[in-house]
Amino acid sequence: MALIRPAGPGDLDQVEEIYAHYVTTSVATFELEPPGPDDWRERHANITTGGLPFLVAEDGGEVLGYAYCSPWRTRPAYRHTVENTVYLAPSATGRGLGRALLEELLAECARTGVREVIAVIADSGDPASVRLHERCGFTPAGRLSRVGRKHGRWLDTLLYQRSLA
Repeated sequence: MALIRPAGPGDLDQVEEIYAHYVTTSVATFELEPPGPDDWRERHANITTGGLPFLVAEDGGEVLGYAYCSPWRTRPAYRHTVENTVYLAPSATGRGLGRALLEELLAECARTGVREVIAVIADSGDPASVRLHERCGFTPAGRLSRVGRKHGRWLDTLLYQRSLA
């Protein structure tokens, strides 16, 4: 089983590669162009210096997946609410790594004082992300219809929420 640990700067090239796959081949993310190395360094720094977790699942030096939380909104009243992100290398799916990453992410969030975690899931027709979040205690909180357009498709997002309080 992979080791789940805090992500360091040395992991970001592999994180970038995993995410680029989903940006270019799927509707799991609404980004249209993969972020580059500078973008990932800034994202990692903003998350970790903000006191939020950024984790990787690693096996023998290979990053198999990652998970992090970022602020849900910038207004101060939202300071105890975050949005989670979980991605796995295509070769690492179906092994329970997504669940292990998300469970550890939730535990780390609880330790930092986060009360609510929001998952924004593209309604692509693939139930894997919904199943993952439901298995980790998330419940449906809403649907936003036709809010994204990618690969010639209008897409809905599903909102799921998990209370840590």
